[in-house]
Amino acid sequence: MQTIKNLLMEALAKIDGTDSQLLELTAATQLAFGDYQTNVAMQHAKKLKKNPRELAQQIVSALPENNILQSAEVAGAGFINLRLYPEVLGRATAALEEDDHLGIPQIGSLQKVVIDYSSPNVAKTMHIAHLRSTIIGDAIKRLHLASGYEVIADNHIGDWGTQFGKLLVAYKTFAKPEDVSEDSIEFLEKLYQSFNLKAETEPELEEQARAELLSLQKKEEPNYSLWKKFIQISLQEFEEVYQRLGVCFDTIHGESFYNDQLQSLVDELKERDLVRESEGAQVAFFESDQYPPCVIQKRDGAFLYATTDLATVRYRINTYKPQRIIYVTDSRQKLHFEQFFSIAHRAGWHCDMQHVMFGLMKFAEGVVMSTRKGAVIPLRDLLDEAENRALQVLEFVEYPEDEKREIARAVGIAAVKYQDLSQNPISDIVFQWDKALNLQGNSAPYLQYAYARVRGIAAKHEEKFPQDTVKDAAIVPKLEIERDLCLHLLQFGAVVSRATESCKPNHLADWLFGAASRFAAFYNQAPILREENQEIRHSRLRLALVFSRCMSKGLNILGMDTLERM
Repeated sequence: MQTIKNLLMEALAKIDGTDSQLLELTAATQLAFGDYQTNVAMQHAKKLKKNPRELAQQIVSALPENNILQSAEVAGAGFINLRLYPEVLGRATAALEEDDHLGIPQIGSLQKVVIDYSSPNVAKTMHIAHLRSTIIGDAIKRLHLASGYEVIADNHIGDWGTQFGKLLVAYKTFAKPEDVSEDSIEFLEKLYQSFNLKAETEPELEEQARAELLSLQKKEEPNYSLWKKFIQISLQEFEEVYQRLGVCFDTIHGESFYNDQLQSLVDELKERDLVRESEGAQVAFFESDQYPPCVIQKRDGAFLYATTDLATVRYRINTYKPQRIIYVTDSRQKLHFEQFFSIAHRAGWHCDMQHVMFGLMKFAEGVVMSTRKGAVIPLRDLLDEAENRALQVLEFVEYPEDEKREIARAVGIAAVKYQDLSQNPISDIVFQWDKALNLQGNSAPYLQYAYARVRGIAAKHEEKFPQDTVKDAAIVPKLEIERDLCLHLLQFGAVVSRATESCKPNHLADWLFGAASRFAAFYNQAPILREENQEIRHSRLRLALVFSRCMSKGLNILGMDTLERM
């Protein structure tokens, strides 16, 4: 595209009054419009007091001689449609395969970003409400890595707060659940739910919980050791789920990690005149009442989420020195992030801070999520169900049992992820099993199958033509569907960049579905193994292999595995 822009800029330079800064070049929306389009003539027409079509023709006539553009035509109100020579388009497509980054611009080179996502609460089962933050955050991490950023993935777990006072009361005084192991997170969660149920009729339990929490905060025994035990049980549970999802973190710092830094934080904010006393509490106020006041420290000296998050920002900036910090949480926390971002910036902690919001996940059948009441779907149960449903599809496939299970695992996990990542994060989503596992629709199995199909073609080609090599074969797109596929593949890098900068993995998901759909049409219209002309056969196979490389990279960025056969 830059080469084409350079030709257009040469043409503009020959016409008085034009400004190359106004030049925009985009991929054509339809093959009938060529390969690329520009509306630069329409951008200049009013300024130059010229008819846009006449100006467009003047620009086309001023284009220098070149061996890039096969045609340049004026269309509509003044659009310029550009079409490349097939050999040029083919060389550009083949060059993708030779690029380690597959055309993805390394926009993050020498930049560091911290990404805060997942963040489950200790002593509670990870359930489907944790799914969106976890997989959207992981995809954003992978997008940034693919774009050249140095990434620190931080899991800011909830391991401190009033729930531990309640849990300690229940652990010490309630009858132990007998249907689950004492070393399981289910055991801790049942105790927590029992406390909330009993406290509805015995409010004095809340006072006992506050006393136990105070003892924990002073690191008194046995509460401190019990608390560490609860954390260890929880981390083991979390790690099992993360491994299944293919998610990993660079650091796991819970809220408790920052406890010793909270008072110094409040003192610093007071010194900077960013908080002041109000009714015995330390409160941050905002200019022109842009946001409601934010309590930083209660009158009894207790700290809040805002205090911990501010201490976290200060620690991350001082420790990692990032250019950007991204928080991936649901949209209900919008005000909280606006408040503490504002305070952090006024405190002089300079860093680009971004809240990536997402909507809620619902099931088509309707599910109310409440850990307190026990009405949750554990995330591991969701993943089990996804894998089991994928395995049912493979029931009559004559593959070895261990391979079928591996396919079911990869397909099931990818199906769960893709139904989320294929949609705008801010939207609420309704999860539907049949849609997620549909091999024909816009789903992960459809994309995985497109990749596996190419691997099958390549294997059969090697078997049928053992002396052939396509490594350096020229790609020469002769059919319109071949051109369409080449042009789509050439957009891969720009799409990854756009998804990275916007923190919207759905842009990449859209591209992957578009690529798979085009490949399906290519496969039907441009036979490979049955093509007798060796040059054409090699060209088509090389194009299919470039497609498979881009699909593999794109699926990997979304955290999905590819399969050699399905």
